[in-house]
Amino acid sequence: MYPNDFLYTKDHEWVKVEGEEAVVGITDFAQNQLGDIIFVELPAVGKELGAHDTLGVVESVKSVSDIYAPVAGVVAAVNEALDQTADLLNKDPHGQGWIARLKVKDAKDLEGLMSAGDYEKFLEGLEH
Repeated sequence: MYPNDFLYTKDHEWVKVEGEEAVVGITDFAQNQLGDIIFVELPAVGKELGAHDTLGVVESVKSVSDIYAPVAGVVAAVNEALDQTADLLNKDPHGQGWIARLKVKDAKDLEGLMSAGDYEKFLEGLEH
């Protein structure tokens, strides 16, 4: 269910490494917990973020949740399609629902993230 070429955080963000950049989004589990997403606050391109800094905000019919940067870096691009169609996060969280691209500051940040298998085990632990 979770792409094997992605890395995952305990805060339910995913990272897909593409060269020196990391594409970031929220996981299927996260969008499921949030319910219908109605608004996404995107970071400014060029903004420098530390690992675990707030990257953006997702608003759903149930709640408002922060999205955290899984790695330190500079925002290289944002998914402007989310301005018009925030529900892309519900429909395709691991694809068209990406949130931002970060130019990774230190590749060592990636070492602390989970593989798809580890993330699925982590989710099983939450359900008990």
